[in-house]
Amino acid sequence: MALADPTRRAILSMLLEDDMAVTDVAAPFQMSLAAISKHLGVLAAAGLISQEKRGRVKWCKLEPDALREASVWMQGFGQFEPVNLDAFERFLEAEFGTQVATRPE
Repeated sequence: MALADPTRRAILSMLLEDDMAVTDVAAPFQMSLAAISKHLGVLAAAGLISQEKRGRVKWCKLEPDALREASVWMQGFGQFEPVNLDAFERFLEAEFGTQVATRPE
C-alpha cells in the first residue's frame, strides 16, 4: 500500500503545502533521486499524486480527492480502542502471578 512507507507519507505531507519539483521533494531525504522517483511512482500509481513536466522540470501535485477517500477508509479503524500495553502487562502478572518478560528495545 502506498501509505505504508514513512518516506511516502513524508512526501505527501510536503505536498500538502504546494506543488513541488521532484528535486525539491528529494532534497530533505538521504537517498538517491532514483529512489525518490520510485516512491513518487508508487504514489502516482495509487492516484495520490500527479506528475507533470513543465519545461525541463518534473512537478508533483497532491491529489486531495484520493487522500480524502483514503482518510475515510482509515477512519473506519478508529472504532477500536487503543491497546494499553501497561494495563495488559499488569493483567497478565495478576492472572499468572509472574512477571512478564519484556522484549529488549
